[in-house]
Amino acid sequence: MRLRRKAADPAVEDAVDEPATGDHGEPEIDLSAGPFDVDDVPDDGVARLDLGSLLVAPSGDRELRVQVDEKSGAVRAVLLADNAGALELRAFAAPRHGDLWSEIRPQIAADAARRGGTATEREGRFGTELVCEVQMTRADGATGTQTSRVIGINGPRWLLRATLLGDPARDPEAADSWEAAIAQVAVRRGAHAMPVGEQLPLSLPEGATPRAVSAT
Repeated sequence: MRLRRKAADPAVEDAVDEPATGDHGEPEIDLSAGPFDVDDVPDDGVARLDLGSLLVAPSGDRELRVQVDEKSGAVRAVLLADNAGALELRAFAAPRHGDLWSEIRPQIAADAARRGGTATEREGRFGTELVCEVQMTRADGATGTQTSRVIGINGPRWLLRATLLGDPARDPEAADSWEAAIAQVAVRRGAHAMPVGEQLPLSLPEGATPRAVSAT
């Protein structure tokens, strides 16, 4: 399985999100069952690995890896992977009001269409998600269909985007343990202003190499 894949980032809008001011205009968000805002993580005894904007818990026998931009060396995504599939995690700055996930779903669907594929909406554990099927060429030159399941969760001024690949994407009804891994994630938005849609920065723990981070 090739895990160093490129996914379409949400378009960065002109609007800039403002730092939190504690007013009463926040949308009603129920993250009590996870994923969590970093300020609301329950005392559940889960040891989450701090990767900057994402705090990710170990998940069974899955390996925790990072995707690194080869030119800049910046960490672009966090992945949990095993022989059956993978889960890619990214977080983005979102507006104080509104539903960023509803805004970017058509962009993801359009990107799949441009590549000759399809994107179908379905309702899942975290609300509306996309199941995308795109033709791809494997390393051996053979062609096949890559199925991905893209899940978006709106949080307090952030959007968590979780992309499932492999078996958990092809069989959403059998992906309970992968969804449980998403629910354990915590997002650290930070108080600084950022353009809406900009990816929140990720970092490696001290002493970790950019190739992979062990979750055990």
